[in-house]
Amino acid sequence: MAQYSRLEVAQVMKDTGLVPLFFNSDIEKSKKVLKACYDGGARLLEFTARGDFALDVFSELTKYAIAELPGMIMGVGSVTDAAAASLYMQNGANFIVTPVLREDIAIVCNRRKVLWSPGCGSLTEIARAEELGCEIVKLFPGGIYGPDFVKAIKGPCQWTSIMPTGGVSPTRENLAGWFNAGVTCVGMGSKLIAKDANGNFDYEKIESMTREALSIIKDLRK
Repeated sequence: MAQYSRLEVAQVMKDTGLVPLFFNSDIEKSKKVLKACYDGGARLLEFTARGDFALDVFSELTKYAIAELPGMIMGVGSVTDAAAASLYMQNGANFIVTPVLREDIAIVCNRRKVLWSPGCGSLTEIARAEELGCEIVKLFPGGIYGPDFVKAIKGPCQWTSIMPTGGVSPTRENLAGWFNAGVTCVGMGSKLIAKDANGNFDYEKIESMTREALSIIKDLRK
């Protein structure tokens, strides 16, 4: 079961402004990535379930977070149906992120008071997601729409909370574009989860980039 309610998760998303996301099939490497993000100050992580036996990895990763990383909120991304969402929630997922708007996922998440963030690409989709109880909408792919899209949405719908994923990087220029446009938080993957020249995770760099990104976000919100 989830340790945090959807309102608690939404508040941490709003407070920190950053949701790191990644997938790896190796549990030990995944633990080190998670620890690097945590040590950098992140308090949420979206494990993008895009590989075989992702559920097994997520389950072990969540147990590790509960035992070793107090306050770390684990969630799952790339969920495409209600059955998968239910399985991940039974294995400790505190939030569910989807690439598309699926009402069946909304129903099972709402039943357990677990935050769900659907990928939306139009104001009509966003409005429907909010009617279904969505707290924070995922703008996907963010890089295609950009900050101007967020500004346009926030005009008539000032209450809408948006999290772009895709097209987000940990630079001041990029983050300023998004947060000045009015996003609630950002999801950040490969631009944050750094690798070295040999394709191996660079844990020290992940930690430092996470810390710097959070510092930039905090400064932009002043």
